[in-house]
Order: sequence, then C-alpha cells, then structure tokens
Amino acid sequence: MTDPDPAETLFEKIIAREIPADIVHETATTLAFRDISPQAAVHVLIVPKTRYRNVGELASADPALLAELLTTAHHVAELEGLVDGGYRVVFNTGADAGQTVFHVHAHVLGGEQLGHFGRYETQQAQ
Repeated sequence: MTDPDPAETLFEKIIAREIPADIVHETATTLAFRDISPQAAVHVLIVPKTRYRNVGELASADPALLAELLTTAHHVAELEGLVDGGYRVVFNTGADAGQTVFHVHAHVLGGEQLGHFGRYETQQAQ
C-alpha cells in the first residue's frame, strides 16, 4: 500500500514545535497533547517522536517503543485523573478504521461515561 501521506505529517510538525499544541506530557521518545476535536471530556493523543505509519508497523519495528507509548498513555490517564473512573486507549489502523494521520498515535479518552463502539453492538440494539 502506498503511504497516503508521504510528506511530513501534522504530528511531526507538532513534535518539531512548528505547529502549536496543548502539550500534556513529554518524554525523550513520546509526546502527549490534547486532540483539537475531542471525542470525550478528556481526549489526549500520544505519539512516538519517531514516525511509524500505524501500530502494527511500530509493534514489528520497535516493541519497546510501543510499550513506552502505552506506559505514557497510562501516565497521562493518571495526570488527567482518569484512573479511578476508567479510560480508553484506542489505535486506529488504516483509513477504514478512521486513521487520518499516518503517524501512529494512541487516543486516551475518558473523563465521562464512554459509550460502546463498533457496528456489532449497534446492530444488536436494533
């Protein structure tokens, strides 16, 4: 598959501080910042500073970095006060799953009751 976004991504520009973002947390290898179109009361994106197109590519190339991404996601949940009530971590992989920026990123969502998602549960309710 050809990369639909071969040039520098939006996230790379945020990492380079070329585009402003509301940064929540940063490590040597990850950056966490608020989503500009939040889907929950708290919606933070966690990106590795090294570009991988999706979570599968990252898992194959650098499992330790994937583990750090998830550790950072949990730390952000702690910073945002989400741990006791619960939070969701989501990776969208590919256009059909809703991935629009082809630089792997985790969504940390919480701060309110999150609904179920996916077509299966929608069809079951009908």
